[in-house]
Amino acid sequence: MLPFDKFREECGVVAIHAHPEAEKLAYLGLHALQHRGQESAGIVTSDGERLHTHRSMGLVADIFTEEVLTSLRGILAIGHTRYSTAGDSALLNAQPIMVQSNKGAIAIAHNGNLVNAQSIRNKLEGQGSIFQTNSDTEVLVHLIALSREQTLPDAIADALRRVEGAFSLVMISRDRIFAARDPRGFRPLAMGRIPAASGEKKDTVVFASETCAFDLLGATYERDVKPGELVIVGPEGISSRFYSPSPAQSSCVFEHVYFSRPDSVVFGRSVDYSRDLMGRQLAREAPVDADIVVPVPDSGNTAAIGYSAESGIPFRLGLIRNHYVGRTFIEPRQSVRDFGVKLKLNPVRSLLQGNRVILIDDSIVRGTTSKKIVRLIRNAGATEVHMRISCPPTISPCFYGVDTPSKKQLIAANKSIEEIRAYIGADSLAYLSLEGLKKACGEGETITYCSACYTGKYPTSWVDVDEILPAQVSE
Repeated sequence: MLPFDKFREECGVVAIHAHPEAEKLAYLGLHALQHRGQESAGIVTSDGERLHTHRSMGLVADIFTEEVLTSLRGILAIGHTRYSTAGDSALLNAQPIMVQSNKGAIAIAHNGNLVNAQSIRNKLEGQGSIFQTNSDTEVLVHLIALSREQTLPDAIADALRRVEGAFSLVMISRDRIFAARDPRGFRPLAMGRIPAASGEKKDTVVFASETCAFDLLGATYERDVKPGELVIVGPEGISSRFYSPSPAQSSCVFEHVYFSRPDSVVFGRSVDYSRDLMGRQLAREAPVDADIVVPVPDSGNTAAIGYSAESGIPFRLGLIRNHYVGRTFIEPRQSVRDFGVKLKLNPVRSLLQGNRVILIDDSIVRGTTSKKIVRLIRNAGATEVHMRISCPPTISPCFYGVDTPSKKQLIAANKSIEEIRAYIGADSLAYLSLEGLKKACGEGETITYCSACYTGKYPTSWVDVDEILPAQVSE
């Protein structure tokens, strides 16, 4: 089935240290992070002596049966759920990637994208290295194995200094868990703790891309792994080192706009709170006389609530989403117009008919889905449809772990706002300003954001927009 016209959600990682059922906690953590990638998933565990792994294509709940989890029994675990941002969509690129090296067995799970991975790979292959996948993550494994540093922590730090781009990663060895973020802090990675149960000696330390995983695990959020930090959890306890000085922070603002679940704390800030403020700011910047505010579910919900509260216009769930749509479907032989959108969204005619509607969404990528949704609402009897977007126009692709279309496929890079309005068929169209977005997400308090997708100004020098083409997203 064709996905919505949205950016794909990158990947999610989880790690568990010191728990008698680490494999089950990793499974539950991945279940909470399923929204970050629905292509493949994997878990690697350690029983204190050996690593055990299982990876497969598909959804977490389908991959990890009771029988599979029994085979993964361990006290340490890392897990990964994936969308392909670098490397093909295939089992060979599923993570975690596990290898036997001169520093012992190790496995790695990575959220992000290494923008200099290809140049490093070319050099390593020229020196005789053999790669098993075409994922950028494997570059890190080779750099660790080839490092002249004697200890595994030193080798990891050495490898991390050699790569450029976005990475929040977790690693596992026989008796240790490692967690690290890139020096600019593009992607989130949180650290939490589960108090030791009766009879257990140690608290369980957990890491996850989002804190919503901690809620399911019964863990308490303690802090984020800091940009440029390598955290090591082993028999001797928790230690931390900064492997690289941190340049200006560039955390991905789109985590707050769309990717992360609203019940998560990301970059130390509530996602729900940011989205509510986006909606309120949007109402101040782009008011319109209307009868109801309707979100495009689910990512537009909180911003629509904020817009409604600020404007005083009633919030209504005028579109109902079917959450049980699979990846395949049988379409009627007699073609149904806008079938894909209708399969996922259905209008509530009694709410829409005869009303002027403000439609709130988080973004417009190509505009194809927005056009169909506007038509859906008009056909349900709305007299006016005013589109409001809770972020600025997206004009540039992302090279830091987000699967986005090329610039020529981004509608805002090629059309004016008025041209986009005419294309999607709305009565009016307005976007949140970049200044309004940054204000809503708290920039300047404790964080600075990357907004390259809205400005075309990339924080790393390795990006060459004319030469590096991201993976294409199916419309």
